[in-house]
Amino acid sequence: MANRWHVDVRPPCRLPGWAVVLGLCGFVCLAGCRETVESPAFPSTALALTPQDRLLVLAPHPDDEVLGCGGIIQQAVAMGVPVHVVFLTYGDNNQWSFLVYRKHPVLSPKGVQRMGLVRHDEAVAAAQRLGLAPEDLTFLGYPDFGTLPIWTSYWGDRPPFTSMLTRVTAVPYANALRPGAPYKGEEILRDLTTVLRAFKPTKVFVSHPSDHMPDHQALYLFTQIALWDLQTEMRPAVYPYLVHFKRWPRPRGYHPQTLLEPPPHLQSVVVWQSHALSPEDVKRKYAAIQAHRTQYAYSRRYLLSFIRPNELFGDFPVVRLRVDAPPIPLSSGRHAEFVETPEQLLEEEQAAFVGLQWRHVQVTDGQLVLSIEFSRPLAETVSASVYAFGYRSDRPFGQMPKLQVKLDALSHSVFNHAERLREDRVRVTRTSTLMTVAIPLEFLGNPQRILTSARSYLADVPLDWAPWRTLEVLEQARALSSGRRRPAAAGSGR
Repeated sequence: MANRWHVDVRPPCRLPGWAVVLGLCGFVCLAGCRETVESPAFPSTALALTPQDRLLVLAPHPDDEVLGCGGIIQQAVAMGVPVHVVFLTYGDNNQWSFLVYRKHPVLSPKGVQRMGLVRHDEAVAAAQRLGLAPEDLTFLGYPDFGTLPIWTSYWGDRPPFTSMLTRVTAVPYANALRPGAPYKGEEILRDLTTVLRAFKPTKVFVSHPSDHMPDHQALYLFTQIALWDLQTEMRPAVYPYLVHFKRWPRPRGYHPQTLLEPPPHLQSVVVWQSHALSPEDVKRKYAAIQAHRTQYAYSRRYLLSFIRPNELFGDFPVVRLRVDAPPIPLSSGRHAEFVETPEQLLEEEQAAFVGLQWRHVQVTDGQLVLSIEFSRPLAETVSASVYAFGYRSDRPFGQMPKLQVKLDALSHSVFNHAERLREDRVRVTRTSTLMTVAIPLEFLGNPQRILTSARSYLADVPLDWAPWRTLEVLEQARALSSGRRRPAAAGSGR
């Protein structure tokens, strides 16, 4: 049954006839099965599997597992390597695809939940076309388009998040891993920890921190915390895959002979690995994405853009912060891209668009200092937010400070777990298009690691994102922070 957690305890299959071949392009291929592919224009290495591997694929929605990992799943199945796929949501918030599929609007909460079950069944059908069985899948059932708000604000004593369309505050699906689990950050971490401990992966494939879709960002972030919490038990390699990004991939549509390349400004700042697909792999991946019928009918051209002779995986390097060291550049050189408006914005939103990008980060005088560049000054109707979430291995993540610094044209405000605090807890300096935010490390809980991002938005409509980055605060910087008089930790006062 697809609603039960299944652990494959078969011994690894050793295939005496297979060999890994590294071509000039750096792709991995099975001997006799792969074709030579032209060398990519971006730096990459091959992603190789071994018979001892165990692959865990984490997908924000049904269809992401095929788009990002359909080929690597097939190779693992061919090698007898255990594979398990976990879906964060049932994808029950895509009204436009439901309208196309049903030929009429799906408006009632129960009707939306039924569409979630349709997407569940599509995922089962797609998995079978890739060689997986229903018991190789697990569905968590958290709210589609709601997991990033849960990440930022729904922890501790705060009531659970309410899903936009289903109007529920807990997992409503009987075939989920844990029906009735409240829509809270601790619950998502609990389920991911259960999955990781049960399956014990050697490689984890997960959505990318620079993905523009909020659920994709959230799954990466929750996965990072779960793995940090389990680092004394396991240390699997992590392979993020990108799905949603401004004006990417190019060209759009079905181009099975054209290499998938990363967005230009990410080519040098992310360490990429590429996996080659044989023509048969491409055909099966094509068939698998067609099994996601609701999405294929709605956005066929976009989905087919991922049916390529390769798949890409890569992550940003961890930024290690030393006390009073020079600022570390975080900009990815995306000037041409960060001034372009996203395709999906309405005319009014495009007119108000403000792009942003990281400039640099450093720790100085016991403070985390983040610098952000905007494509133009913030207007009266446009705001931006900087997020900084601390992590310590000796304290539950739900209890750690989760700061949002909201930046308006002339002022700023500070929130922790969505509770407003005094503005003077954080220092903001600004010019017309450059803002620097200084946050005392003690205010962040004197963290070992920090997850940080920034975004601009018009009302509640996101305009642009600076990708989530992982910062490691070295011991000397934390010791300096804890040894000086600083404001009390976030949440201890207003």
